[in-house]
Amino acid sequence: MNSPANKKPKLSFWQIWNMSFGFLGIQFGFALQNANTSRIFELLGADIDDIPILWIAAPVTGLIVQPIIGHLSDKTWGKLGRRRPYFLVGAILASAALFFMPNSPTLWVAAGMLWIMDASINVSMEPFRAFVGDMLPPEQRTMGFAMQSFFIGTGAVIASALPWILSNYFGLDGGEGVTDNVVWSFYIGGAIFLLAVIWTIIKTKEYPPEELARYEAAEEAENMAEDPNSIAKYDPTPIPNAKFTQYSIIFLLVGLISTIGVFYSDGDKNLYILTVGLGVFGILQGIAGILAQNQDSKSGFLEVMSDLFKMPKTMKQLAVVQFFSWFALFSLWIYSTNAITATHYDMTLTQAEIETLQTSLEGHSIQQTDADKAESIGKKLEQSHGNAAEEGTSPISVDVAKFF
Repeated sequence: MNSPANKKPKLSFWQIWNMSFGFLGIQFGFALQNANTSRIFELLGADIDDIPILWIAAPVTGLIVQPIIGHLSDKTWGKLGRRRPYFLVGAILASAALFFMPNSPTLWVAAGMLWIMDASINVSMEPFRAFVGDMLPPEQRTMGFAMQSFFIGTGAVIASALPWILSNYFGLDGGEGVTDNVVWSFYIGGAIFLLAVIWTIIKTKEYPPEELARYEAAEEAENMAEDPNSIAKYDPTPIPNAKFTQYSIIFLLVGLISTIGVFYSDGDKNLYILTVGLGVFGILQGIAGILAQNQDSKSGFLEVMSDLFKMPKTMKQLAVVQFFSWFALFSLWIYSTNAITATHYDMTLTQAEIETLQTSLEGHSIQQTDADKAESIGKKLEQSHGNAAEEGTSPISVDVAKFF
């Protein structure tokens, strides 16, 4: 039986609240990014077919940043502790990107801001997930994850509704390009992101490495005493060089053959992301094989690559679920704004009406209110619609919102 001194003390409700509060800010950043990025890209001239390639920043940064930050934060200890330095650095960078994103002057700048914003959010978010395991005893971890889920849901709802709230209750809906309600939503979101994370940093104290190691050893011993099969033991056996080499050759060949196939079949250019990605993963496996051959056991890169092979069965099953979940989520984030404006609000126009709309907007001064502009354009569209009907012109679908 473990002595009470070797067990993590239980935290109060408000201590768990404080250690999870930063997730409110993190989710503000994610929600604003997911709801408005496609819209900003379109306003800066991106075609709907090109938006997925611009969004590639999100999954790539997550794929690269999360394992690196997870590995580094496990081995970090400084004045701010183990996880909190990453909370702070990620929050500062993400907040700066949130302030700049809606003011991007060109499409390539906005795409760059998405890379910075998503990478920075991941820097803050990944250590937050491990924070529950660090700070709470096993009997309180369900409550800790539930508290994080509460702040995730709250932040997502408020941030997603924020542009609508600012438009309908505060009259912020004008401006050239990205409208004022969206711009100020990003400003508010950036401030909340930083302040929420700082609140957690100030209000939460982490356990020193020696104390945390003592708690974890006692917890593992207790679990093993109750049920020797209750936890999956980490296998310290190094992955042999031959296994890395085998996978390196397989992924390189698949990536090369797929890339050549896409090139000669004039396939969609977005497929190169997948085919080249397979080849790059093969190269990474080859590098890991070289490190394994040299017995460089201290290499963080080799440790991360080895963990891919050592994942427990349950983690591999969850990976399949996550794959299909994120497949659907990115389809939602990329296309939902365009799909809703083009269909739900009956944005179906003839080519003549589109030309009328463009001409009308070009002729209006910046000072004219949206209400006057909409009324004037509406009358011209009615007239154009009548002419198109007489000519028998078939309507086509277009995102009218991009003109405003």
